[in-house]
Amino acid sequence: MRSYFLREEHEILRKTVRGFVEKELLPYVDKWEEEGIVPRDVFRRMGELGLLGIKYPEKYGGAGADMLSTAVFVEELARCRSTGLTISILVHTDMASPHIAYFGTEEQKKEFLVPIIRGDKICAIAITEPNAGSDVAGIETTATRDGSTYIINGSKTFITNAINADIFVVAAKTDKEKRHAGITMFIVEKGTPGFRVVRKLEKMGWLASDTGELLFEDCRVDERRVLGEVNKGFYAIMRNFQGERLVMAIAALSASEQAVEDAIRYAQTRKVFGKTLSEYQAIRHRLAELATKIEAAKHLIYHTVKLYDDGLDCTKEVSMCKLFACELANEVAYHCLQIYGGYGYMKEYSIERFYRDMRVMTIGGGTSEIMKEIIAKKMEI
Repeated sequence: MRSYFLREEHEILRKTVRGFVEKELLPYVDKWEEEGIVPRDVFRRMGELGLLGIKYPEKYGGAGADMLSTAVFVEELARCRSTGLTISILVHTDMASPHIAYFGTEEQKKEFLVPIIRGDKICAIAITEPNAGSDVAGIETTATRDGSTYIINGSKTFITNAINADIFVVAAKTDKEKRHAGITMFIVEKGTPGFRVVRKLEKMGWLASDTGELLFEDCRVDERRVLGEVNKGFYAIMRNFQGERLVMAIAALSASEQAVEDAIRYAQTRKVFGKTLSEYQAIRHRLAELATKIEAAKHLIYHTVKLYDDGLDCTKEVSMCKLFACELANEVAYHCLQIYGGYGYMKEYSIERFYRDMRVMTIGGGTSEIMKEIIAKKMEI
């Protein structure tokens, strides 16, 4: 994506990520899609390249860069032709670890954030439950205080990195009588007694990401594993949602741009009734419409990234980005696959995977319907 906000350091980062994606990800994504998990070595290698702590302080091993740097990183990562792989990395860098970076104690940052940035430890965020998705305040997992420990009971589902993760950021009710004001975040490590991954889930798309269900049965954690303030977890979740939704929008848009580029190349070579598909006005106009919407989405996203970097409240704009870019990704998937005809339905073409991967983008991280509600609220409607 082009932007007048970009500086030399952003272009250097783009070149680094692009080279990494082309040499160390693209040749293997089909294998990882079949295996249903991203190898831990990928995280370690990204840690070596300094790609897992772009926005975190240098004293923890990060780069201390701006949100625009994260945007560049996501743009290039999302061109790996596996959104499952992309999401596995983004959960680690922009969805789970921010809770530790922004709300953790100095001790917690040194113990957990440092190895996360190095890629030695993989992290996951555990909020969603069988009966609570977008309604975060409705979670039923509890954490009951017992002396200097908390006893966690409950279950979580749709957890990305469930199999790979060593560190889980877990939301639980510490005051069952309250909704928003009764949630606390905890750090729970793999291997903690009473905590286990129940099963790996089989999905329609995002196949390279390991997604699972978690179970907590009298799982006892020390009070030092409380992340942030007790009963303030809901507000931490809402704050982090802004970065999470923004990177999801960027990933959806970047992958969409790649899908349109692929469709153009296909249309220029595929012949039907003696002419290439690109010679038919209906095809040209459809691609022109999609390209126009992608360009509009780019400007909305870059505008929002600038607001984010300036420290302004951009909840409305972030919600617009998530809504527009993810809905657009599904539109791109539909029309680009249609251009391929029967071949688009075959797994040998990446449009088939893109079509499956994009469907959940309007659901994960907050549904399109929730985004509309947030926008309307911010508009004081």
